[in-house]
Amino acid sequence: MSKVALVTGGSRGIGAAISKALQEAGYTVVATYAGNDDAAKAFTEETGIKTYKWSVADYDACAEGIRKIEEEVGPIAVLVNNAGITRDAMFHKMTPQQWKEVIDTNLTGVFNMTHPVWSGMRDRKFGRIINISSINGQKGQAGQANYSAAKAGDLGFTKALAQEGARAGITVNAICPGYIATEMVKAIDEKVLSERIIPQIPVGRLGEPEEIARTVVFLASDDAGFITGSTISANGGQFFV
Repeated sequence: MSKVALVTGGSRGIGAAISKALQEAGYTVVATYAGNDDAAKAFTEETGIKTYKWSVADYDACAEGIRKIEEEVGPIAVLVNNAGITRDAMFHKMTPQQWKEVIDTNLTGVFNMTHPVWSGMRDRKFGRIINISSINGQKGQAGQANYSAAKAGDLGFTKALAQEGARAGITVNAICPGYIATEMVKAIDEKVLSERIIPQIPVGRLGEPEEIARTVVFLASDDAGFITGSTISANGGQFFV
């Protein structure tokens, strides 16, 4: 029986690429999504990967959804915390609601998804937690105080939990993508992309979702069992830690 991998926000963008790559690597993959029913349906029709709908910002929904997945599909061996949102605004214009929504999804959502699977992974003496953070969690970004704070928090969470999981056979790692050619990034004005964003990237191009996905597949594998508490920067040389 193949290991079960759960990818949050796994039916679109980077998440969809991760789901497909894990499936190709032999995992039984399930994906969550929060709102776009049409995209989730199309994704399942294309890949055969089951999708489940709930908000990662809701702890009870996460616990119930994970219980249902483990009942229907099997125990979760790999969790990829990919779901995330943006509510960008310069700080003097940022509302408490914009702050709360991003923190609730991008930071608390990682707790909400990881907490219900943790005991089972400890009991089975195996687990892979892979948190998708961001270059902006490493260097910060004007207009994204909420997003940068949440993504930086994901890195602290990763380092702390890695120490707790190590002796139980659980690895916890983070990936920090830079600018990736998703629908959201490609929707940016072409002039802004070509004149302001891509010149900041030493390799001279956007990353591809599949490049992030291949990194996830490696971290999920048995070959990565000695790697935990690490942050992998996948940003084309734009920022070094």
